[in-house]
Amino acid sequence: MTTDDLSTPLGQKRPRRRRWRFPFTVAQVVATALGLFLLTFLGFAIFNTNPMGGEPVARVTYDPAALPTAAGSKPAEAAALAAPKQTPATPRQLLPGQQTVTIIDGSSGERHDVVIGGVGTDATPGANIGPSTATGINPKLLENSRYGMIPVAADGLKPFRAYAGGSDAERARAAKTPSIAIVITGLGVGAAKTNDAIAWLPAAVTLAFTPYGSDPGRLVERARGDKHEVWLQVPMEPFDYPDNDPGPQTLLTTLPAAQNVDRLAWHMSRFQGYAGLTNFMGARFAATDAAMQPVIKDAARRGLGWLDDGSAPRSVAGTLAEAHTMPFARADLAIDTVPTPAEIDRALARLETLAKERGSAIGTASALPISIERIATWAKQLESRGIMLVPLTTAMLKPKSS
Repeated sequence: MTTDDLSTPLGQKRPRRRRWRFPFTVAQVVATALGLFLLTFLGFAIFNTNPMGGEPVARVTYDPAALPTAAGSKPAEAAALAAPKQTPATPRQLLPGQQTVTIIDGSSGERHDVVIGGVGTDATPGANIGPSTATGINPKLLENSRYGMIPVAADGLKPFRAYAGGSDAERARAAKTPSIAIVITGLGVGAAKTNDAIAWLPAAVTLAFTPYGSDPGRLVERARGDKHEVWLQVPMEPFDYPDNDPGPQTLLTTLPAAQNVDRLAWHMSRFQGYAGLTNFMGARFAATDAAMQPVIKDAARRGLGWLDDGSAPRSVAGTLAEAHTMPFARADLAIDTVPTPAEIDRALARLETLAKERGSAIGTASALPISIERIATWAKQLESRGIMLVPLTTAMLKPKSS
């Protein structure tokens, strides 16, 4: 009890002290801040003189006097020649691997289109990789489509031969020696597992890439740079589609032939340098003659080979490929159907038996870490047992004995 309480008359309450408060409310603060922001925005929009409105720009500084002049020309003329010129509005035909970059003048808003890349240069990350002298892409074996560059046969040369792995000497030796081709599938989606397959597996192992992934072209570049033969997997309709969906642009039995061929072009444009095509799923599609016929016909016309991965027992790919004189093979078995070390080793031993019996054998495997590890270990001792590990094209060209 305080002194004030003792001096207060009985029956009367002590007057409460008034608390100090802010002269404005939170709602008033928020409204004022929004109003100031709106006024600032309107002022910037009305009085700003930047014609590009803050769009990203690039500026280049150069000294016209320091530029080399042509014989007999004046510095002013050289400066005029060096000044950037506006690209004509008519679109130009880009060479494989080239891209157009638009440079915008921040003060005038003038646009200049500059073409970068091309044969023998690196493409921008994320773009489809065009021909490169580093990996031996032949520009003559490409034609333009609405999706980009796709392979084509030209002047008697075909991608199946041009991009085949191995040397002539190795192919000649394989013709007299039992040989095995291993195809690692499902690459391109997941850079880590793809890089592991490229780095740890021998160059004679063939790598099959799906058309998906953020940058399959650059991964294919690395694979071919390490001497791996590359193939393209084409997503096709399985029996349980759409519950089991291979991905965008899947070839479907319900689509017209022209639309499936158009989808095939999309897949083929995703990267370059592959010797042939192989199915990605596709048990229903591969068993449907009317659906497969135009696809095989178009691939054969382009000089590509075809690998049936063996997952569709009723596949008609072999019969159609033979009718179009197209290089064809069917995989003998999937190595890692049961992905355990013991089962993978057992499958590899079975491939060795087939190779000795028939002259050659073909196995497929996914890019599982255990699969890569077991195949890499097995390959080191294979030649000591009198069997060669060869690229897929070598096994396909080698006749099998009965």
